[in-house]
Amino acid sequence: MIEVLDALESNALSVWIREFPSVFGFPTILFLHTLGLAMVAGVSIAIDLWVLRGPTLAAPLRFVGLARTMWLGFGINALSGAALLLAYPAKALTNWVFYLKMALVLLGVYLAARINRELAPSSGAGPALGNAFEARRWAVASLLVWAAAIITGRLLAYTHSVLFASELI
Repeated sequence: MIEVLDALESNALSVWIREFPSVFGFPTILFLHTLGLAMVAGVSIAIDLWVLRGPTLAAPLRFVGLARTMWLGFGINALSGAALLLAYPAKALTNWVFYLKMALVLLGVYLAARINRELAPSSGAGPALGNAFEARRWAVASLLVWAAAIITGRLLAYTHSVLFASELI
């Protein structure tokens, strides 16, 4: 395991991400990760609040393009997150908070899809308003999950005990 972490953090791309003396290295990747977070969690939270406001307002969710925005944000987060992980693999992969964050993000995406499914028209005629109560329960759960995912993501900067694989040797 130590050899794999060492190989990952010493490859040319990892070194470039960490050490490039410009704003276009690590700071830009971190900005893109934050932008993706805003697109995924922000849109999901907005939809959750919309759902909690009332079922009639939630009816056109499927058609306003928010799902595409969320998936674009998820893609940005996946790519920028992979780059951040590549920059400091030992820091992330030896930290249990990282795994909790990943689980929370996956749960948040699942809940967003579930809410969309609960409110989607069942026969194409209109919204499935009978599922509005269920959607509200999922929306509350989603709000809690996204809050926890954001908090654990911020905690990653402070909870690591290892920065580089060389510290494990």
